[in-house]
Amino acid sequence: MKTRRNFLKSAAAAGLLGMTAAPAAESLTATATDAAPADDRRYWLSVLGKLATPVLGHLARRNLRKFMPVEAARNVNDRARYTHLEAFGRLMCGIAPWLEAGGLDAEESGRQRAILDLAHAALDAATNPQSPDFLNFETGGQPLVDAAFLAQAILRAPQALWKQLDPRIQRQTILALKSSRRISAPVSNNWVMFAATIEAALLEMGEPTLEGRLEDSVRRMLSWYKGDGAYGDGEFFHFDYYNSFVIHPMLVDVLSVLERHDARFGPARTTVLKRAQRYAEVQERLIAPDGTFPSLGRSTTYRFGAFQGLAQMALLHQLPERVKPAQVRSALTVVIRRMIEAPGTFDPHGWLQIGFCGHQPSLGEGYISTGSLYLCAMAFLPLGLPPTDPFWSDPPAQWTSQRLWAGENLPADHAMGDNGTVEIPTLERATK
Repeated sequence: MKTRRNFLKSAAAAGLLGMTAAPAAESLTATATDAAPADDRRYWLSVLGKLATPVLGHLARRNLRKFMPVEAARNVNDRARYTHLEAFGRLMCGIAPWLEAGGLDAEESGRQRAILDLAHAALDAATNPQSPDFLNFETGGQPLVDAAFLAQAILRAPQALWKQLDPRIQRQTILALKSSRRISAPVSNNWVMFAATIEAALLEMGEPTLEGRLEDSVRRMLSWYKGDGAYGDGEFFHFDYYNSFVIHPMLVDVLSVLERHDARFGPARTTVLKRAQRYAEVQERLIAPDGTFPSLGRSTTYRFGAFQGLAQMALLHQLPERVKPAQVRSALTVVIRRMIEAPGTFDPHGWLQIGFCGHQPSLGEGYISTGSLYLCAMAFLPLGLPPTDPFWSDPPAQWTSQRLWAGENLPADHAMGDNGTVEIPTLERATK
C-alpha cells in the first residue's frame, strides 16, 4: 500500500529528521516578546517534530513496542499494556489540526505531508490485527481514554485523518473504536467524556451510536458544572487541570458534532463554548510573567498540555475579548520553552521522561507512563491556524500577568454569571 511504501521516502524528502532537535533557548527567563512571529511558529514546529518523530516513525515501521521505553513510577508491566496507544492517541490529538491546516509555505507543507504519511501508516499499524504493533483498544480500563483521544484527533482533522484514509484502514479504525465499548465507562468522573467522544467520532463516520454512551454521558458531565467556567470531576470540584486536559475540549468537540447532526443541540453548544471561553481567560492569567505556572493537582507530568483549553479557544477563534491571540502565542511559547528545554525532559534517544520541569519520576502517579506524557502535544492546537492568521502574524504581545506586574492599569477580572442547567436532547435513531 502507498502509505506504507512511501512514508520513509516522503519523510526524508521533507527533512523530517532535521525537525527532531529544538533550538536551544538563550535563557529560561527570556520572553517570547523578543522573537519575531515567524520564529515562534518555527520553534513550535521544531518541538512538534521532536515529539512526533519517535512515536510515529516507529509505529509506522511497526516496531514501536520494540523501541519505545516504558518508564513508570510503579506497575511497569501493567502500564506496558497501555502506554503505546497512550503515546499515539495523545500525540495525534494534539497535532491533528496542523495536519489539516492549509495556507502553508512549501517547506512547512512538505513537513506536514511527511508527518501525515507517517500518521496514516501508524494508524494502519495500530488498528491492523495482523500488525506486530496492533494496539490494545479493549482490555483493561485505560484504552477507553486513548481510543477517545485518537477519535478526537479524527474529529479535528476529518479530511487528513479520515477522508484521505484507505477504506481498509477506515474499516479497521471503526472496528478498533467499537471494540472499546467493551470497557464500561465510569459514570462518576471525567471518563464519561471518553465514551462520548468515541461515539461522536463513530457518528461522524456514519456508524450507529449508543445513547447511553453519547447523550447520557454529556448530560452527566454538564450536571457537574460548578460555575465560573469550571466543572467538577464528578460531583466534586478538584484543583487540577482536568477541565483543560479533558472536560472543556471534549465537550466543545462532541457538541459541535451533535449540532451538525441535529440543530437542537445548538443552545447547549453555545453554553459550553461560553464556559470554555471563561476557563481559557482564567488559564491565560495563570501564566506568570516569566512563563511559569502552578504545578497543581494530579497529572502535572502532562506539562504544557495543561493549556489545551486555552489553545483550543485560540484555534477556534473563540478567545475572550480581552485575550488577544498574540499574547496567547507569546505566553505559550515561553511556557513551552521553559518545559521542553529543561534538562532531563527527554532520554538520550528522544523519548519523553516523567516530570513537570525536567525528569521528576516521583511526580508520576500509578497511571502515568512514557506514553501518557505525550498529552503535552495538546498545546500545539493553534498550529492548525495558517501563518497568516493573527495568532501567528501579529507582533509579539505581553500577556495579562506581565502587564499587571509591570503596573499597567487593566480592568478588574470578574466571574461569569452562569450556573444554569443545560438541556441535552436525544438524537433521532432508527428503530426496528
